[in-house]
Amino acid sequence: ALGPTHEEVTTDLIKAYVDSYKQLPLTVYQIQTKFRDEYRPRFGVLRSREFQIKDAYSFDIDIEGLDRSYQAMYDAYCRIFTRCGVPYEIVEAESGPIGGSASHEFMIPSPTGEDTILKSDKGNYAANVEKCEIGERPVCETFAPFTKARGQPSAGVTPASGPTGDLEKVHTPNCTSIDDVCAYFKKDLGTKLKPQNVLKTLVFKAFHDEQHSDALRRQLRQQGGGTVRTMQKFTHVLAIVRGDQEVNEGKVRSVVEDQISPYFDRLELSDVEESKLLGFTVGYVGPHCITDAAMGGTYLFVDPDAAQDTFWVAGANETDHHVKHFNWQRDVLGPLGDSAKKRVIVADIRNAVAGDPSPKNDGGVLEETRGIEVGHVFKLGSKYTDALELKVLDEHNQRKSVIMGCYGIGVNRILAGAIERPGGNDDNGIIWPAAIAPYHVVITAIKFEADVKEPAWGLALDLEAQCLDVLVDDRDGRPGPKFTDADLIGLPVRIVVGDRALKEGAVEVKARTADKPQLVPLAEAVTHVTQLLATL
Repeated sequence: ALGPTHEEVTTDLIKAYVDSYKQLPLTVYQIQTKFRDEYRPRFGVLRSREFQIKDAYSFDIDIEGLDRSYQAMYDAYCRIFTRCGVPYEIVEAESGPIGGSASHEFMIPSPTGEDTILKSDKGNYAANVEKCEIGERPVCETFAPFTKARGQPSAGVTPASGPTGDLEKVHTPNCTSIDDVCAYFKKDLGTKLKPQNVLKTLVFKAFHDEQHSDALRRQLRQQGGGTVRTMQKFTHVLAIVRGDQEVNEGKVRSVVEDQISPYFDRLELSDVEESKLLGFTVGYVGPHCITDAAMGGTYLFVDPDAAQDTFWVAGANETDHHVKHFNWQRDVLGPLGDSAKKRVIVADIRNAVAGDPSPKNDGGVLEETRGIEVGHVFKLGSKYTDALELKVLDEHNQRKSVIMGCYGIGVNRILAGAIERPGGNDDNGIIWPAAIAPYHVVITAIKFEADVKEPAWGLALDLEAQCLDVLVDDRDGRPGPKFTDADLIGLPVRIVVGDRALKEGAVEVKARTADKPQLVPLAEAVTHVTQLLATL
């Protein structure tokens, strides 16, 4: 009843009218109210449940066509935001639940923005935190054979130093977070423990696409000629990062697709009760638990920063217990033996932070900024057209899935972004870009009486004849409050028409950001204001 986005509806609509490649490429769009069930609406119009959005959907016969449609929309968005007069940056983005092979976000830089952007200090890379990859990082030489996934570290190895002590189980009552564990070690055990010396383990379920899993089983049966075991609906993945870092689910999904199953469907965190039945004690899981026979189908994804020989504290896979002196070779890789080659993968699986190496591997360092997302473009592929069976006849008279792209601009967000951008406001109120200001000019009349009324209205009509939006402030009252209101609303140009200036055949013109007004001859006022607006 309430649409968060309209890929399905639009695909079904096109299905009713398009049946041949000759009708493609095709792009349709709408400007409409959307609804998102935001858990905690906030930030004014930035995170509201109801909002205005321009969305569009492209339909092409092949990937090459999608690339052209995507680039055309990408370029159009650049022109739109340039014409709106707002600064913007384009960053690589994670497609998220909408899916697709690639996406970019258009961001208005703002210190109050809710999106985190990471950029190389060399200016050749930018991505949001969900998508941002991290450059080459060294791993312990123990892990060298396991760095085989996308984004693998290849910046050398650190020497293996061996265990820091015997594996020892420690009672840590009510310590369910990294900070709790560090505080307990310091207070009760008298040992200073830093978060970067604690291993954080998250348990995921990677679900397989059942339809494609059946096809894979048939393919394996044909290739091997023997019995193929039934594939489980999901595979468990343990994602390991340092305690001071955060697991990036998008990167975990990518490693699953690359290394476990090309027919991966979705990724979910395993819930507490289900994990308990499977032998995982959520909140206290340690990497060494996968050496248990019951964990035979479990994969271990280790971030390079966690793949080091150092003093480690990890979960003991037992409520209210951790282990210290954990060692990868002794406690995981050695007991796993040859199976470690298939089940242990070192890869970039954490959120990037300021100070990380740029993925361009050119000596650049990532810097963190904030931004407001105002546009997003996706390459969807055939995800929705396959599901809804939108197929057309190609030039060989064969039925073929249509390839889609998806594009959106948050109309409300442009307004918020224009205000929150650097230079978009001051202590007096809003500073609108002239292109999207509610009015270009406010004419403030001093004592709106006969001698002032006629030139004020005449000036307004002349400005409107130049296709400018004009507001005439003909209220009774002192000039000060009128000036304050004009600044608060943020109108780009204010013209003051008063009897004193009119006696000299002039009016006062002031740009919103100017320190002082300028006296301009009344006959030249329209030309002067038009030229002034072109600079705002």
